[in-house]
Amino acid sequence: MDLLIILTYTAFCIAIFKIFKLPLNKWTVPTAVLGGIFILAGLLLLMNYNHPYAKYAKDVFVTIPIVPQVTGTVATVDVQPNIEVKKGELLFTLENTKQKIALQQAEAALAEAKNAVLQKDESLVAATSQVQKAQAEYNRAKTENDRVQQGHKSAGANSPFTQQELDNKLSRFKSAEATLATAKSEQRRLKLVTESKILGENTAVAQLQAVRDDAKLNYERTFIRAPVDGIPTQIAIRPGTRASQLPLAPVMSFIPTEKRQIAGVFFQNSLLRLEEGMPAEVVLDAVPGKVFTGTFVSLLPAMAEGQIQAYGSLMPASMIAKHGFVIGIIELDEDLNDYNLPLGVQGQAVVINTENDILHVSVVRRILIRMMAWLKYVYPIK
Repeated sequence: MDLLIILTYTAFCIAIFKIFKLPLNKWTVPTAVLGGIFILAGLLLLMNYNHPYAKYAKDVFVTIPIVPQVTGTVATVDVQPNIEVKKGELLFTLENTKQKIALQQAEAALAEAKNAVLQKDESLVAATSQVQKAQAEYNRAKTENDRVQQGHKSAGANSPFTQQELDNKLSRFKSAEATLATAKSEQRRLKLVTESKILGENTAVAQLQAVRDDAKLNYERTFIRAPVDGIPTQIAIRPGTRASQLPLAPVMSFIPTEKRQIAGVFFQNSLLRLEEGMPAEVVLDAVPGKVFTGTFVSLLPAMAEGQIQAYGSLMPASMIAKHGFVIGIIELDEDLNDYNLPLGVQGQAVVINTENDILHVSVVRRILIRMMAWLKYVYPIK
């Protein structure tokens, strides 16, 4: 862009010398040269500081690595590359015979447990009836035993009850008492089993439901679906490919459908003139002669050139000496998809600082960015 300004000034000087037929001598030529140095130097300083220029700008986008949550062999590939799909649409499937068998086993065990719970409920009803029956037998035996014992005690030597009758009544009473205790114990056991619940469900059934849900989840994970609306691209998997659940081995790249943004690389001396909401203009190598308007939306809060991590090596001095650039994000007013452009196209960008544009230097910046757009018909210069 600086070269364009110099060439433009040179063209103006040549035109003036030709039109007005000025002589080339020791006065006119130095005047033109020195005037150009002062004028262009002041213009460049004001323009580069107040209206930041990104020599390198690019359409940035996010890709989602598709990694299956279970390991298996690819059975089918159900999408075409570079064709947009909706969230939840099937991308590919894994062989799932093992997961299907595990799910059937879990469902069978759950059905058996539910049936067992119903049987235990019936057993509790029967045990309750046994307690009632034993209680009635106990009450009758106790009444007869008390009556005989009381009558024998009251009659004394003239008692009509023999010792054998007394022993029989007492023995029947003790037997009824033991039967009642046994029936109550069985009733308590079945009651504990049937009333053992978690979140309103029998504990044994709840455990098998969890096993069934886990098996069902593993079965469903053999069907890999689109995480969001987007485009699967560069599909290299085929039936028979081994797909691992390790996150270091994705089997497909997926590009989510999002609003496209331009990331520009700016010099650090432009930081005080980069504010959110400022107007911006972008030219792309792929669209010669076109200037895209937009808005500067954000400045990334950190530069990669300054980051350090905890590891066993010392930080080299070369990392400190490496010059860092700030990255700003620009959102365009137009949709680049209307131009059928692939993601990742590159170009240049400028941010216009209208508040500090006292001398209206932004006009020059706008003219230069348009000149660059026209030159891209010939060659995409930087």
